Amino acid sequence: MNSLSLPVVHPSFERLKRSGIWLHITAGLIILTHAFSHLHQQESNAVYFWCQLLIAVDIFVLVFAGGNVLSALPKVNLFFRLIEILFFLGIGLTMLLAGKLVPAIVHIGLSLIYSYLFYCERGLRSEEILAFHHTGITLPGLPERRFLYWTHINKVEAHYDSILIHTSLDEDIRLNLRKNLDFAELEQIHEFCRYYLGVA
Repeated sequence: MNSLSLPVVHPSFERLKRSGIWLHITAGLIILTHAFSHLHQQESNAVYFWCQLLIAVDIFVLVFAGGNVLSALPKVNLFFRLIEILFFLGIGLTMLLAGKLVPAIVHIGLSLIYSYLFYCERGLRSEEILAFHHTGITLPGLPERRFLYWTHINKVEAHYDSILIHTSLDEDIRLNLRKNLDFAELEQIHEFCRYYLGVA
């Protein structure tokens, strides 16, 4: 038996992909607000203002003109997420050095939140994969993929459009498939189950 990989719809990944655009918009608005609030200060720096403005505009162009780019090219999404992290961290540290504790905590907190998103999103692909191996089953998950050994699996119910896995910890994991299984794929899953679980 060869390993079998199947593209699935993972609810957590779908939520993260949908929320990613709103998080970029939020970051862009905060950066834009910060740029204009800095412009009205006496010690404002024109270069600092224009840099922030360009970053905000880049984020908005990416979101509104290239929304599909974010899902089709995850590396582009990660690049902009990294810019957002560095921006919030830089502002937070600047505020901290200036003795403005509350704004510093808020910006460093935003940096940490966006860092966690970066950590989760680095594993995003256009398709999430459920894979059957001789040692167990690989499941997509956040922030990391999961691997279940066959000894931790009680039962696998494979249907043409979904797969339900019952674990030894009484956890039921249901994943819908992006495309229906063909007969050979369904039979291969049943073969894995017969061999490793003793059931069809």
